[in-house]
Amino acid sequence: MTWFNEPQHWKQENQHLSFFAEPGTDFWRETHYGFSRDNGHFYYEKVRGNFEIEAEFRGRFQTLYDQAGVMVRLDETTWVKTGIEFVNGIHHVSAVVTRDFSDWSVVPFYSYPGFLRLKLKREGSAVTIEYCSQEGDWITFRTAYLSTAQELEVGRMAAAPEGAGFEVQFNEYRLNYLNS
Repeated sequence: MTWFNEPQHWKQENQHLSFFAEPGTDFWRETHYGFSRDNGHFYYEKVRGNFEIEAEFRGRFQTLYDQAGVMVRLDETTWVKTGIEFVNGIHHVSAVVTRDFSDWSVVPFYSYPGFLRLKLKREGSAVTIEYCSQEGDWITFRTAYLSTAQELEVGRMAAAPEGAGFEVQFNEYRLNYLNS
């Protein structure tokens, strides 16, 4: 595993990873706000072919746009991040798909139990994102085109664009290869 923008404070024990998302960090390209940021924290490995990530994580989300989850990345212009994003005092399940320009989707998670379980599956050029409701049901949130590239960077991410930063903990993280 390798860090893209390694945080000053982080710790890993087996699959459990915790770190402090530092202020002023984000992943975003152009759309609506007119700026690009590529300085969020991303702990990744290079993966070839089809795969599924399943993760469970929690964070002390307090400030507008505090975010954590998983990311799949080809480069600074082609990536997807998905997880929890804190918007207007509410936790949202969030996905940003970027191919030159960022495209943001959110849904309020009013019953947020203090953590999120999600899956991201890559099959060919597409990614599908699902999250687990408090009742234990998997809900498909987004399917999108990403890239035909064979090798992608895959892992856990967090960013704190507006506030003083926050602590995030990934309690579970599994990467499974799928038959092509």
